[in-house]
Amino acid sequence: MSTAGAGASAERPPARVVVVDDQTVVREGIVMLLGLLPGIEVVGAGGDGEEAVALVAELAPDVVLMDLRMPRCDGVEATRRIRAQYPGTQVVILTTYADDESLFPALTAGARGYLTKDAGGDEIVRAVSDVLSGEAGLAPSIQRRLLERLSQPVAAEPGPKDPPDGLTTREAEVLVLIADGLTNQEIARALHVSTATVKTHINNLFAKAGLKDRAQAVRYAYGHGLARPPGSSIT
Repeated sequence: MSTAGAGASAERPPARVVVVDDQTVVREGIVMLLGLLPGIEVVGAGGDGEEAVALVAELAPDVVLMDLRMPRCDGVEATRRIRAQYPGTQVVILTTYADDESLFPALTAGARGYLTKDAGGDEIVRAVSDVLSGEAGLAPSIQRRLLERLSQPVAAEPGPKDPPDGLTTREAEVLVLIADGLTNQEIARALHVSTATVKTHINNLFAKAGLKDRAQAVRYAYGHGLARPPGSSIT
């Protein structure tokens, strides 16, 4: 039984890897390093994201080792395209940058691994193996950064603001419909109430807000952000 397991492990083919980096010296150095590592076969290399996508389409590698900052098409966009079009290929970012502005967009785009260029050969082999096994291939420093980010308290979403000047929710609704140009009868139909009830709400909100007529009510609604003037853009 143990002999069969050893044989299955020995028969596992090497991971077919494409290296993408815009700096020729760096790219060639990575290719040379990978050539010395067990379980990895470099099948192609490119200098930017466009070449990365083309190489994946041509070679169907298991993993792309992807730089981030590159001309024409950066590593994040290339990762997004590869994961969308060729889901059988995993992406491991290999970059100089470990800041949030680099890390999180890359992971969001679909990268399953993230290493910095000071990673040793054993780290690269482990990351490649991890992503092919369905796990995340992250450098220890990146794992710590993710844990720090996840442990930060999330700011609560601000709740809806209370209507100004003590207006009730229904009075504010009536005010918005006035600003929209509806008549009392139209407001009554919209709110499924009687016209008399609408008039009562209008009298109450006019008294609370110190309004004399509908024109002032419209300006009041605009000024307090309850309604937007026609043609205004939403930011």
